[in-house]
Amino acid sequence: MSNQESWRFIDLKVNDAYTNMAIDEALARARGEDKSPDTLRLYMWKPSAVTLGYFQSVEDEVDVEACKRLGIDINRRISGGGAVFNSSYGEITYSIVTSENNPLACQDITSSYRFFCNGIIKALSILGIESEFKPINDVIVKGKKISGNAQIRKYRAVLHHGTVLVDFNAEEMFTVLKVSQEKLKDKLIKQAEERVTTIR
Repeated sequence: MSNQESWRFIDLKVNDAYTNMAIDEALARARGEDKSPDTLRLYMWKPSAVTLGYFQSVEDEVDVEACKRLGIDINRRISGGGAVFNSSYGEITYSIVTSENNPLACQDITSSYRFFCNGIIKALSILGIESEFKPINDVIVKGKKISGNAQIRKYRAVLHHGTVLVDFNAEEMFTVLKVSQEKLKDKLIKQAEERVTTIR
């Protein structure tokens, strides 16, 4: 499909982490086989989840016992990057799936991120929030991150997915993501709160 053809929009749905990540991968596979159109999907998480980058170790990144205690899913996405805490109340996640041959995807990675993140920038502007792209994969508001993004080129398709923060609880995040020392945890919470912003 060319960039002139219609895109499919899958409106906001709430799923567990396993379903959300499986849908993203299935959309990429189907698009690469030309069995489905270019797609924009919005989704949320229930329960909250930790999603790991493709190459990360659960043992190194996640406090599994804390996740069990709090009822938080653990899952791995097919894209790279770091571990992400996906809050059931704190974010809206989106994915964009298109053919690897679509000019909109761009072959240059930074340009591709910039293009896709521009949609987030325009959406935030409708809400009266001025934001900008920060290479390679963030959208920031007054120097603070409001959206993080990841991308994978596989199955002859491009899958770009990212989050838009609605609310943020740094203490909750660092309860389930591994931090070596309590003092370091306190420092990271403070740093995260200083570096991150939300729609609210």
